[in-house]
Amino acid sequence: MKKLNLSDQLMLGVCYYPEQWPEEMWEDDMIRMKHMGINLIRVGEFAWSIFEPTEGNFYFKDFDYMLRLAHKHGLKVIIGTPTATPPAWLTEKYPEVLNATVEGHLLNHGLRRHTNYTSTTYHRLCAAITEALVLNYKDNPAVVGWQLDNEFNCEIGEFYSESDHEAFRAWVQQRYGTLEKLNDAWGTVFWSQTYSSWSQVYLPRLVPGGKQPNPHLALDEKRFISDSVIAFAKIQADIIAEHAPHHFITTNGLFGHLDSHKLTKELLDFFSYDSYPQFSTIFYDANEARSLEDRSWSLTLSTVRSISPQFCIMEQQAGPGGWVNKMDMPSPRPGQLRLWSYQSIAHGANLVVYFRWRSATFGQEIYWHGLNDYGNTPNRRLAEAEKVAKEMAHISDLIASTTVQADVAIVRDYTNEWDGEYDVWHGPFGWKSGKEWFKALTRTHIPSDVLYINEETTLAELQRYKLLVYPHPAIMTKATAQLLEAYVVSGGHIVFGCRSGYKDQRGHCYMLPFPGVLSTLAGITLEEYTVVKGTREAVSIVCTDDQSTSFATSYFNEIIEPYASTVDVIAVYNEDYYKGKPALTRNAFGKGTAWYYGSVFSEEIARYLLQQLDVVSTPAPWLELPEQVELSIRGNELAQYCFILNYSQQPAAITLHEPAYELLSGKTIDGQLELAGYDVLILRKA
Repeated sequence: MKKLNLSDQLMLGVCYYPEQWPEEMWEDDMIRMKHMGINLIRVGEFAWSIFEPTEGNFYFKDFDYMLRLAHKHGLKVIIGTPTATPPAWLTEKYPEVLNATVEGHLLNHGLRRHTNYTSTTYHRLCAAITEALVLNYKDNPAVVGWQLDNEFNCEIGEFYSESDHEAFRAWVQQRYGTLEKLNDAWGTVFWSQTYSSWSQVYLPRLVPGGKQPNPHLALDEKRFISDSVIAFAKIQADIIAEHAPHHFITTNGLFGHLDSHKLTKELLDFFSYDSYPQFSTIFYDANEARSLEDRSWSLTLSTVRSISPQFCIMEQQAGPGGWVNKMDMPSPRPGQLRLWSYQSIAHGANLVVYFRWRSATFGQEIYWHGLNDYGNTPNRRLAEAEKVAKEMAHISDLIASTTVQADVAIVRDYTNEWDGEYDVWHGPFGWKSGKEWFKALTRTHIPSDVLYINEETTLAELQRYKLLVYPHPAIMTKATAQLLEAYVVSGGHIVFGCRSGYKDQRGHCYMLPFPGVLSTLAGITLEEYTVVKGTREAVSIVCTDDQSTSFATSYFNEIIEPYASTVDVIAVYNEDYYKGKPALTRNAFGKGTAWYYGSVFSEEIARYLLQQLDVVSTPAPWLELPEQVELSIRGNELAQYCFILNYSQQPAAITLHEPAYELLSGKTIDGQLELAGYDVLILRKA
């Protein structure tokens, strides 16, 4: 049997929970799925108590029947290993598998994700259920792949059980080898924290003032959690790879304290993501200027694409969402379900799986609505999903083999993200500036990637882009700095913000003038810096070539001191004690340029820099598009396809200066047209 390849076709699926519905409903459900164009179902990720009602006694009869029905009606199946929700008999008999709070209190059975990743008992039990499932279904003609667990580190991403402390102690010993090296890495001479025995080493614990660990211990804690998740996932992935090599392996998520790039590279065929754009209504910041709302999910999808150029949306929002006690999300407006589906496809998804087929009538997710409401009768969401299914089948041959194309990348790395969770002197700035840059790019219709950089990143990977935006990389190794220098020397352009380059991999500050190891590339040092507290202390910068152009700064200001003759001062501060001092510089370095901004980026300053750089522009200059629509490009050596998505309820005026073939309608269009609210176009130049 050939392993399913995402590049072969676009597919539409739905999450299905047969254990929650009477058996007599199953076949009717599948007939309806197939009729509307569903290709695939995901099952089983929460069914451990069904599969193994008591320890060592496996029961697959009901699911065997359900899979026969799926095969009968031409539906492919992804099975989830059910290790995110162990049954009650397991946690009662083996309490050592439970996670604990930082205070040491066990997190009890009753929700999900209440276990730890390090218990050898849990490893054994998870391996047993995984192997039993795989052996039972490895030759089932309906099954095409496996989802490991469900949403690693969702709900909780910190672990303080006794087995976690023991595993961390072993991890630290393997990482550093000697107590001398550990004490040096963690700077334990500060406040007399020096360890004289490995038995003294723990994960963060409560200290005076609450949980305030040594910052270098806190950074290593995140590295340990990520390694623990990957080791746990490997147990299951190895079993599947051994017994069912013809099935693909994936997992879903994108949660904290996990290097999803490493996880995917080592264990998976491709990565999967759970996309709920209406979370933008829950996490909305009333103080954010010009919020992107559901369009902001495109930035997250770009992150997923950095892991897998073609990926799966394992859960695509299909209705209003909410648990009984939280997450009350409104219903998608007419057209939004289809819009969000194409948002995923436009950013690299070749498999989109709606969550879920039918709204649950009981349990914690009783208000997390699926395509079908409780009454199980036709509705507009079902109609929209059916329209998407028919359109995907129509465009599959053209789009499936394509990948997203972009000339600019927003650069990130896990080390700074993890360090920044605790370090308020740089952590909050990375997410803020990255989002503001994305706003500037997407509203000027310049597609962008997210690029995660690490010690394995090559110069060729960087050279795919004309422009790199690396907003606030406080931690910067000398090797990475040299790699970025080589990129710029070869003709690339890079932009940094404040708080860059001053820490090493351990989180120690270099004994160098700021910006540390980036000083050579930027051609500057820093004279001074200060935290900006609120609007009272906010200052502005003014451009040196046009003093009528100014921008407000926020959060942090650095006073730049150029030292290289190749540095041009682009803007200076316009007030306070550092009035007239450099705030924004450009350094000609080899064939490229390195820009340094001594503050936190806003959309306005990002737009200004794009104009000044003049190295990237919209890839479709033959289109005139308003801000309210997004442009994304998928292409291959044969053709480029322009995805145009209208995120507004209002129609958008679009002008085509050259004729183009529109894939969804099958028509050639030209000139001016009105794109309806929440509507989508896919264009190929005629």
